[in-house]
Amino acid sequence: MKRFGNSRMATRLVAAVVGLLTFAVAASAVQTIATPNAAFVSYSLASGASTGAIVPPANQAVLVMGTQTAPGYRGVGQVSMLRVPGSFLEWVGLESTSGAAIAQGFSGSPGTHIVYLDWVHTVDIQVNTTDSFRVHNGNGSVATGNVTMIW
Repeated sequence: MKRFGNSRMATRLVAAVVGLLTFAVAASAVQTIATPNAAFVSYSLASGASTGAIVPPANQAVLVMGTQTAPGYRGVGQVSMLRVPGSFLEWVGLESTSGAAIAQGFSGSPGTHIVYLDWVHTVDIQVNTTDSFRVHNGNGSVATGNVTMIW
């Protein structure tokens, strides 16, 4: 009789250990998905004009995507950007076609090129200040499009 009782106790102990291990694994497998923040800025710029300051959040990765929608000059460009408050913007991404290339760098100097948004490389995102960027139209005609930031 005693032997049967010890066997039942051992089975319960093993079941308890398996249950605890299952709970521990399941608890660590829980993933929290947060809704991202986003900002959307439309632009319509005369030749040589720039948007006002666009300020990305500080000290975190921000996806900056731009689309140039004017007929004949369409294109897209994107960078992942970091704003170090009061110091500089840092980025890496991909220029728009034609001649698409890696866009990368860091700067706090106004006018520094970040990424082209049109296929002929005349509309670009530039450093505006150490804490902001702008869209600049270097094209001879009106530039229209938008910039989206996601973080």
